Amino acid sequence: MIPSPSPAGAPLESLSGLIERVSFFNEENGFAVLRVKVKGQRDLVAVVGSLPAVSAGEWLNAEGRWVREREFGLQFKAEHLTSSAPTSREGIEKYLGGGMVKGIGPVYAKKLVAKFGEGIFDIIENYSARLEEVPGIGTGRRRLIKAAWSEQKVIRGIMVFLHSQGVSTARAVRIYKTYGDNAIETVRADPYALARDIHGIGFKTADQIAAKLGIPRDSLARAAAGLSHVLLEATGAGHCALPAELLVTQAAKLLEVDETLVGTALERALNAREVTRETVGDVPWIFLPHLQAAEIGIAHRVRELASGPARYPAINPVEAAAWCAEKTGQTLAPSQQAALAKALTSRILIITGGPGVGKTTLLNAILLVLASRRVECLLCAPTGRAAKRMAEATGREARTIHRLLEGGSGEGGFRRHEHHPLDCDLLVVDECSMVDVPLMHHLLRALPSKAGLLLVGDVDQLPSVGPGLVLGHLIASGVPPVVRLTEVFRQAAHSRIITAAHQVNAGRFPDLPPRDTESDFYFVERAEPPDILRTLLEMVGKRIPARFQFDPVRDIQVLAPMNRGSLGVRELNLALQETLNPERPDQNSVEKFGWRFRSGDKVIQTANNYDKEVFNGDIGWITQVNLEERELHVQFDAREVRYDFNELDELSLAYAITIHKSQGSEFPVVVLPLANQHYLLLQRNLLYTALTRGRKLVVLVGQRPALATAIRNHRVTERYSALLHRLQTATD
Repeated sequence: MIPSPSPAGAPLESLSGLIERVSFFNEENGFAVLRVKVKGQRDLVAVVGSLPAVSAGEWLNAEGRWVREREFGLQFKAEHLTSSAPTSREGIEKYLGGGMVKGIGPVYAKKLVAKFGEGIFDIIENYSARLEEVPGIGTGRRRLIKAAWSEQKVIRGIMVFLHSQGVSTARAVRIYKTYGDNAIETVRADPYALARDIHGIGFKTADQIAAKLGIPRDSLARAAAGLSHVLLEATGAGHCALPAELLVTQAAKLLEVDETLVGTALERALNAREVTRETVGDVPWIFLPHLQAAEIGIAHRVRELASGPARYPAINPVEAAAWCAEKTGQTLAPSQQAALAKALTSRILIITGGPGVGKTTLLNAILLVLASRRVECLLCAPTGRAAKRMAEATGREARTIHRLLEGGSGEGGFRRHEHHPLDCDLLVVDECSMVDVPLMHHLLRALPSKAGLLLVGDVDQLPSVGPGLVLGHLIASGVPPVVRLTEVFRQAAHSRIITAAHQVNAGRFPDLPPRDTESDFYFVERAEPPDILRTLLEMVGKRIPARFQFDPVRDIQVLAPMNRGSLGVRELNLALQETLNPERPDQNSVEKFGWRFRSGDKVIQTANNYDKEVFNGDIGWITQVNLEERELHVQFDAREVRYDFNELDELSLAYAITIHKSQGSEFPVVVLPLANQHYLLLQRNLLYTALTRGRKLVVLVGQRPALATAIRNHRVTERYSALLHRLQTATD
C-alpha cells in the first residue's frame, strides 16, 4: 500500500526497516537522507531526519510524518530517528561491506557472513582469532579488523554523546585519537579541553557543550577557559602576550560576563602559574609561560653569540674571495665581499635583502670557503619546498627545521636540544622571516655551544604565521651583525618580476609591459569580481598552459589575500577544481570536512603531523582514494602519505592558497586576484611576498585601485612581543 501525505496536525507515525543506502549524511549536523526497505512496501522509502551516525545495513526506527516535496516526491520526514546494529544476514553483509569497519570490504563481508552467519559480530568481539578461518584473512588483517571494530564502538559512543549535546559529530574520531577510551569522561570533566586540544573545534562549540553539561555562565572555570582561549587566539594572530587590560576586556566580551569575574579568574591562573605577568614598558602583559621562556632564551643566546668572534680557522677574506672567483667563475661584488668577510669572523650573522640581490651567491661563497677548512655546516629552512630549493641552489643537503631537530616525543616535541645538540660548526637557516619565537628557541637550544649561526631571509616579506617577529626584532635590536644586500644584479634586473617586486617594496606602482609584449610579469585589469574570476579561470585553465606550456595543476599556483569572499581561497578552490579536475565516472572521491577530495586533486597540509612527517604548508597531489580501506593517498615530493578518511580535516584543496601559506615556497607561475573586496588585507608586504613567490611568470588579475591600495598601505600590524626589549636590555 502506497502511503499518503499525513494530514496537518496528525499524530506521529512509526516506521521501521533496513537501511539499504545512505544517500546523504552531513557530519556537521547529522542530517541524513536514507533509502529504507520497509516491510509491505515494494519500493524503497525515502527517510529524512537527523541522527549521530548511520551506515547501510543498520535497522532504522523512525517517528514522523509523510510529506510530499515538489522536487523529491513522497518522503517520511522523521522527528526522531534511531539506528541499531543489523540482525539479518542481508543487513550484516551490507553493514560490514559499507566501509564501516576498516579491513572489511564487500568481498570479505560476503565471506564472513557466509562462514559465521548472524554470529559474526560476536566472533569479531570475542573470538577474533577465528577470523583467520576465512580464506584471505591472515594475522595482519585480523588484527586490523579487531582494532577497527573496537575503535568504532568507542567512536559511536562519542558521536551519540556529541549529538545529544547538539554539536557536530565530525571530529569524533579525532577526539577518540586524542583522549582514547576515556574520551567522554574527559570531555564531561572539562569540555573546554576540546577547544584547546582538538584541531577544528572552536571555543563556542566547547562552550555549548559546557552549558548543556550544567557549567554556569558566571563560573570561574568558564572565565578561566575564556582567558585561555583569548590568549591562544592571540598567538594565532602572531602575539606572544597581551596587555592584561586588553586580555580581560576581550575575554569578558567573548563570555558576555562582567570584567570583575574575568579579573578574578586571571589572578587564579597567575597563582596556578598557568600564565605569567610581566611589565613591559610600564604596562603589565600576560604571557603563556612557554612563550615568555622562549623569548628569554632567544635573547640570552643571541647576545651570547654576538659577544664573541667566530671559532673557525683563521681565513683571509680577500684571499678567500679571490679563491671563490677562481673556483666558481663568479666574482663577488664589493658588498658581497664585505659580507663574506663579516661571515668569516662573526659567530652570528643575518643576511637580508630582496630578490635578485645575490643572497644565494653570497651563501654559496661562504659555504665553499668554510667547507675548504673542514667546517661542518648544516642547512635548514622552515618548509619542505624552501629546504628543497636551498638544496638545489647550494648543491648541499638541506632539511626542514622540524626534520633537523628530529620532531618527536622529546623535550618540547624535538629530540634535539641542549642535552642532545646538533653536530655542526655552523647552522644556516634560510627563509628566516618565517621562523617564529618557539621554533627559533628550539633551534638555538639545539645549537652546539661553540657553533656559529647564519640567518638568511627577506625582512620585508610577511612575518611568521606563528607568534613573534623574530627576524625583524633581531635586526632592529642592533645586537647581531646584519648584512643588507640592496644591489640588484644585471641578470636579475632583466626579470620584470624582480623589478616589479622592488618597485612595490619601495612604494611605487610597477612598470607594466606594453600590450602583447613578451614578459614574465603581467597585470590584467578587470573591473568586477565576476569578471576577475572568469578571467582567472581562463588564464589558469587555458591561456597560460597554451602560451607558455605550463602544467595548470603542477606549475601554476593561485594565491589570494584571504579565505572568504567570492575571490577568497575557498570559492577559488571550488571553481578551480571544477575547471582543472572535474568529477569523472571512473574517479573515486570522498566528501569530508567541507571538501570533496578526488584522485588528481592538489592539496595542502594544514597542521603539523609528526607521525606522518608532513607539516603545515606542504603541498601534494592525491594519487588514490581507496573507498574499501577508507584511505586517501597523497604524494608529497618523493613520499606517499596515507590518510584515514577521518584525518582529512588536516587537508584542504590547494589549487588556490593564501599568500601567508605560500611563504617559503616558489612556484613556476603565480596568479593573483586583486579586488577591493580584499581591502582589509591589501598591504604592501602581502603583495611583495606574493610577487616574490613566482619564479618564471606572475600574472595579477583585478582592479587597478586595489593594486594601488596595496602598494600605498605600508602599515604593519604590531605584534605584542617583548623580544626586542629583551635583546636591548642587558639582563632579563
